[in-house]
Amino acid sequence: MGDSQGERTLLGKAVDTVLVPVHAAVSKPAQRAYLGTFLFATTCLILLGTSTFAYILFYYNYVPQIGVERTVHIQFGNGNPYGVTSIASSLVSLQAYDVSLILHLPRTPSNLAAGNFMLDLALLSPSDSISSPADLVPSALVSRNSSGSVLALSRRPAILTYTSPMIDTASKLSSLPWYMLGLRKESEVLEINMFEGVVFSKGWRNVPDKVQVIVEADEKMQFYEVGIKIVARFGGLRWILYNHRILSYLFFTTTFFTVSLTSTFLAYLLLSSYLSSASSSDPKSEPGAHIKTEPSASDSEHLNPLSTSDLSDTSRTFPTLGRQMPLHFSGRTETRKREEEDLRVKNEEATEIERTTGAQPLVAEADDEDEDDDAEVFSFRDSGIGTSLDEGDRRGIQRRRKGLFGGGGRGT
Repeated sequence: MGDSQGERTLLGKAVDTVLVPVHAAVSKPAQRAYLGTFLFATTCLILLGTSTFAYILFYYNYVPQIGVERTVHIQFGNGNPYGVTSIASSLVSLQAYDVSLILHLPRTPSNLAAGNFMLDLALLSPSDSISSPADLVPSALVSRNSSGSVLALSRRPAILTYTSPMIDTASKLSSLPWYMLGLRKESEVLEINMFEGVVFSKGWRNVPDKVQVIVEADEKMQFYEVGIKIVARFGGLRWILYNHRILSYLFFTTTFFTVSLTSTFLAYLLLSSYLSSASSSDPKSEPGAHIKTEPSASDSEHLNPLSTSDLSDTSRTFPTLGRQMPLHFSGRTETRKREEEDLRVKNEEATEIERTTGAQPLVAEADDEDEDDDAEVFSFRDSGIGTSLDEGDRRGIQRRRKGLFGGGGRGT
């Protein structure tokens, strides 16, 4: 049987040893740590998502489009060919742009005979409007530029690439299969730079939203397609954001995340401090809260030394060293019962003495002695350790009895 108990003891110790990590993992401090970690991780994820979203908004609001391309539909019939197209919401102020025209021309005899021809490009403000083809002549553009409706004006020459008849014939004969298969056409694409680094002043009225193109030539020209190409020339922070996007994302997102996390932590500290101060200043904020009050000096002067209010209700017995009797402390309830019993005994003895001797007991002396004895007994206070109040009570009772009997003898 002893072996089985030993085995059970060893098994219990082994189970307790195994369960120590489990108890630690499910303890109250561990649960608080889990909750705090979960809240911190959730807050970090929310702030990280907010930082990423904020960086994306900042990027698309601060960095404009790198390139804008529009097709210009050329109009014929009244004077020089012309065309107008819209570029609204494509450009921003205080940003340098390079503007060029792209002409797709067939190598027809009239285009080759035109030689040099002029390209007229005007960037118009949002308040400007084209009412009639007469407004498109270059002289009208120059006159209107003084009133501010034309924000930028450029005139550049252009010409098709010249080839001698013999070189042209040899080139066509060598490329004849490609021409027959439709893989090559007798056309040429010209790209003419019209503006280099043009910058618009701040304000929506100073940013163009329309482009006007006029072609001036001595011969009637033919076009496959005409287009405008606008390329932003980035510099400074915009150049860094556009050319180093990953590094910019990591730097700005980390900065925004750090600032937002620090702000959230400071706000949490301020809020917790405010709530703790509010709860400590309001005693009714916590149910069942009891505010302990210390007695003042004036109150202590009126304390009754014979009162048993400072004594404990529980009786206790404290061991002593050697062969001495253990110390017994009587609580308020037991002391009150003993006082009532002593008073009853004293009254009976006084009645017996009066009946047998016919003399009045010395009540005043007994009362004085009782008060002295009571003051002696109750001058002690409950200090949480053992006292010998029972022995003091016994000695007081014996003295009172001797006084009563002595008074009765003297009376006789």
